[in-house]
Amino acid sequence: MGNATAGELSEYNAWYTGPSDENTIYLTFDAGYENGCTEAILDALKKHQAPAAFFVVGNYLETSPELINRMLDEGHIVANHTYHHPDMSRISSLQDFRAELEQLETKFTEITGRTMPKYYRPPQGKYSESNLQMAKELGYQTFFWSLAYVDWYQDDQPTKEEAFEKLLSRIHPGAIVLLHSTSSTNASILDELLTKWEEMGYRFGTLSDLCEK
Repeated sequence: MGNATAGELSEYNAWYTGPSDENTIYLTFDAGYENGCTEAILDALKKHQAPAAFFVVGNYLETSPELINRMLDEGHIVANHTYHHPDMSRISSLQDFRAELEQLETKFTEITGRTMPKYYRPPQGKYSESNLQMAKELGYQTFFWSLAYVDWYQDDQPTKEEAFEKLLSRIHPGAIVLLHSTSSTNASILDELLTKWEEMGYRFGTLSDLCEK
């Protein structure tokens, strides 16, 4: 449950939604590990020419560099979800906070030869005001979400019907959508889901677009 307004978050270069007067939605995927679903997700995004942001952790970079490079080659953003996926709200020192982010940046550059964009999502969305301030001081934009559903339990995946009920009825202009790349449901429905959102009049924007607004 969110406890800060968009205006309050903007003071820290943080977002959970985009402009409500534009039929643009922003697709984001949290990627903690690879279990064979990402290729189908990327195929669907490519078919619809829909950009997305993948928030990755250290394990993902270490085990799936080829998928990281495919994401980049196909125009997606690969962003910072911390190296070890800790509860960042419990980290009080700037030094420790910086280490979680910079260790991931370093690994990203090693496998891609590129500089990681300064986009950050706190693991599990847990944060404190001091965290937001530290991220801002380090040059980061922090991204939460305005639409998500329970898609991360591997042994209890939602049905297609359950997923559509949540994702179609609750979509809204400016939505930052959180999905998980480990979800077999997401992998199987994404093509149809994107089609349905397009039929509802939505287009897909990038977090870079959002930051410029």
